[in-house]
Amino acid sequence: MNDRFEIIADIIKNRRSVKPVKMNGKKIPDEQVKELLKLANWAPTHGRTEPWRFIVYSGNKVKEFCHDHAELYKAHTPPEKFEQANYDKQLHNGDLASHIIIAIMQRGDSPKIPALEEIAATAIAIQNILLGATAAGIASFWSTGGMTHHPVMKDFLQLNEHDIVMSLLYLGYTDQQTEGKRQTGIEEKVIWK
Repeated sequence: MNDRFEIIADIIKNRRSVKPVKMNGKKIPDEQVKELLKLANWAPTHGRTEPWRFIVYSGNKVKEFCHDHAELYKAHTPPEKFEQANYDKQLHNGDLASHIIIAIMQRGDSPKIPALEEIAATAIAIQNILLGATAAGIASFWSTGGMTHHPVMKDFLQLNEHDIVMSLLYLGYTDQQTEGKRQTGIEEKVIWK
């Protein structure tokens, strides 16, 4: 293989999820986050619909969003299912994160493009951000916790009925290294014909 393959293979193999509590509070320059978003825009997309949309929180807005997220959880969780630990987690997830990017699949008008393809394209856009972050030495965490997939989050973000909140991406720096592993090798997941 060539050098370019080796570089991208190394980035893919070394991408790790770093929970927000493992981040160290150091801030990422907004310009660097903009560069990551430019990578997202190069995801493949059927019919060139480019369904990915992003809402970026930085600075004091990170903690404001986390507060609002926790309050959404509190207001829309039945008392018998409410857990203070979940509330606290949502409230403090941004304490050490630099940025939060909310990734959204914005459904287009073309009925010819299945929603699944729009979801897949948005997921790839998210992966482009994660790989770019790894290459730049930025820690990242793809979260679907809390109220991410609850209809109230769509209302909070003023989204359309068919839009989907795909993830909350926490970005920051970390002082810890995480080892990667897979449960099984690729040989157990592929059938050659």
